Amino acid sequence: MPELPEVETVVRGLRPALEGKRIARAEARRPDLRFPLPENFAARLTGRTVREVVRRAKYILIRLDNGETWLAHLGMSGRFTVSPGASASSGQAGHNSGWALAEKHDHVIVEMADGGRVVFNDARRFGYMDMIPPGGEAASVHLRMLGPEPLSAAFSPDYLAETLRGKRTPIKSALLDQRVVAGIGNIYACEALWRAEISPQRSAHTIAGGRAMRLVGAVRSVLDDAIAAGGSSLRDYVQTDGELGYFQHNWGVYGREGESCSACRADVHDECKISRIVQSGRSTFYCPRRQR
Repeated sequence: MPELPEVETVVRGLRPALEGKRIARAEARRPDLRFPLPENFAARLTGRTVREVVRRAKYILIRLDNGETWLAHLGMSGRFTVSPGASASSGQAGHNSGWALAEKHDHVIVEMADGGRVVFNDARRFGYMDMIPPGGEAASVHLRMLGPEPLSAAFSPDYLAETLRGKRTPIKSALLDQRVVAGIGNIYACEALWRAEISPQRSAHTIAGGRAMRLVGAVRSVLDDAIAAGGSSLRDYVQTDGELGYFQHNWGVYGREGESCSACRADVHDECKISRIVQSGRSTFYCPRRQR
C-alpha cells in the first residue's frame, strides 16, 4: 500500500494540473470503489474550481471553491495520472474522443477547463473516495483520529516519549498506529528503526530521551529521502506522470533478508545478516547486530 512518501509525491504531481483550475467535466464510470462513491459525485465535481491539493496522512484532500473537500485514498493499487486532454487542441470533439480513451480500470475521470485530464485508475478497487462537507474535515471519520504529521513540528521527541509512555506494544507496531503518528507504513517504519538503531521488538514505553530523539530524526530523514526519490515502487505504484519511484533501491533493510546491511558492511562486520520476523501479520526487516 502506498505510504506517506508515495502519497506526497502524487499530491505534488496533482497540484499543477488542479490548483486554481476549473473542472469542466467529471465522470464516475462505476458507482463504487472499495465503498460506494458519494451521492451525485461527478455532478458535485463538475464546474468546481480547485483551491488547493494537500496531503493528510495517506489521504489526498482536494479542496474545492464551494468549501467541499474531495478526499481520495489510493488503497493497494490506486493511481492518479495526469495528461494533457484531447480537448486542448480540438474543441468539443476532444471531449468525446477523450472519454473514449479510458482504460478498463479508469474509474474516475476529470477533465479540466484548460484541457488537462486527471484519471483515477484502480485495478483491484481497494481505493476509495468521499466528499467532505464545508468545515467538516476535522470531524471526518477518515481524519479525526489521526496523530500528528511526522514531518511537522508537532511530532517531537517529547511528544513521542509522552505518547508512548505506558505502551507495552513493540515500537514497530506503535509507529504503524495512525493515532500515534500519521502516514507511516510498514516499509518506512522498518527503515526508520534501522536508521535509529532501535530494535523493532523493543517495547514502545522505553522510547524516551536519546532514543526518542534518534527515532524522530530517523523518521523525518527517511521520509524526506523517499519523497525526494519519488517514493518506492512496488507492484502498482507510479507517479502521476507514469514514472516509477526509485527509493526501493535505497532501502537499508526492507526486503533484504539474509543480506549484510550497509552500515555493518561499512563497519567491516560482514557476518551480520538482516533478519525477517512477522509482527501483527506484517514482515519486519531489521539488523540484529545494529538495532537494540
